[in-house]
Amino acid sequence: MQIIETQIPGLLEIIPKVFGDERGYFYESYNKELFQNFGVNFEFVQDNQSLSNKGVLRGLHFQNPPFAQGKLVRVIQGAVMDVVVDIRLGSPTYGKHHKVLLSGENKLMFWVPPGFAHGFVTLEDQTIFSYKCTNVYNKESEGSVLWNDPALGIDWGIEDPLLSEKDLQARPLAELETQFRYA
Repeated sequence: MQIIETQIPGLLEIIPKVFGDERGYFYESYNKELFQNFGVNFEFVQDNQSLSNKGVLRGLHFQNPPFAQGKLVRVIQGAVMDVVVDIRLGSPTYGKHHKVLLSGENKLMFWVPPGFAHGFVTLEDQTIFSYKCTNVYNKESEGSVLWNDPALGIDWGIEDPLLSEKDLQARPLAELETQFRYA
């Protein structure tokens, strides 16, 4: 497994070592000891999975403390453009975003620590998105940032995505009263 640190501290791209032959493939998608060596010292308490067709945009979501979540995300089938935005006050990268292509084919994984708004847009029909969470879902703690906030400058590569009502009502970053602080 290869772990790549991104330009935004805390975000990690993970390239698993895939063993494949005529039968298929095998790879280790999580190794606690290896992740701890890179500062990911969290216990995962919830696994989530979604199925979406091409053009669905989910995000940019987060949960406030004390229910803040770190997420280890990957795509089992299909493909997404995965996007995170730093919402940690005092961070030198506050308001900056990072994008990564995750697919069933490339098997890339992405570690998103607490303090980031997270979202993705599906690039293929029947995309299965899976993620491990460091905390349980809590509706009262959920928050979101407007996916197309001009201040963020995110090129999602899509003109008219399919959005949930919640995502349509999200507010721009400038209106966010973040509870996250940069450590």
